[in-house]
Amino acid sequence: MTFNEYLCGNTYPGRGVLLGKMGNSALIGYFIMGRSTGSRNRVFELDDDGLRTRAFDESKLPDPSLYVYHAVRVFGNCTVVTNGEQTDTVYRYLRDGKTFEDALRTWTYEPDPPILTPRISGLLTLENGGMSYKLSILKSGKDAMVIRQFFEYPEPVQGQAHLIHTYAHDGNPVPSFSGEPAAIDVSGYTTLDDVTDALWNALDENNRVSLFTRTIDLTSGEMQMRVINKQGESLCKN
Repeated sequence: MTFNEYLCGNTYPGRGVLLGKMGNSALIGYFIMGRSTGSRNRVFELDDDGLRTRAFDESKLPDPSLYVYHAVRVFGNCTVVTNGEQTDTVYRYLRDGKTFEDALRTWTYEPDPPILTPRISGLLTLENGGMSYKLSILKSGKDAMVIRQFFEYPEPVQGQAHLIHTYAHDGNPVPSFSGEPAAIDVSGYTTLDDVTDALWNALDENNRVSLFTRTIDLTSGEMQMRVINKQGESLCKN
């Protein structure tokens, strides 16, 4: 499915992590959405290590631990992308010679009842001109028991990406994502701007907040990045 086919009509998929292969490049995406004033009071900003969230208006900031965090960090040939503080844990575990899975086994879902928002994470690894990636979701099961799911893609298909997001759809409370990550057809895009615009435009206009995308050329290692923030509709290109 295309972004539009998959996301059309879904007003609130929450936060989403996208990893895949587009042409000869690795593709990374992360988006956040919001229904409340606090959730919409966020923007993305690039830093030396990747990407972080921050409050657009500090006076309206709710619990910082759930709203302000590193979303993307790079360690060597690995890129970590998550929807929370677990980004830093994965980074530290990789630095110490441990694994993506080891790091996430120290975390559960977010402490925000009654929703109990899942923690979603991705790891992209580049090696010898090739790539692989993993996705994970930590969510609440029966009697609030933590469920940890991991999905591995050791041989990505050119023109395909996988998307995992926190919520299945809008609701009260919103239901958690279930099943396998969605396979998204990205074969029709030739530039980062094309894929960025397609994903941004597929997200519900009322609830979308921010979007980050990055490509990494598998031959040269050259990176391109885009950031869109709804606050001011700012667009940053690197």
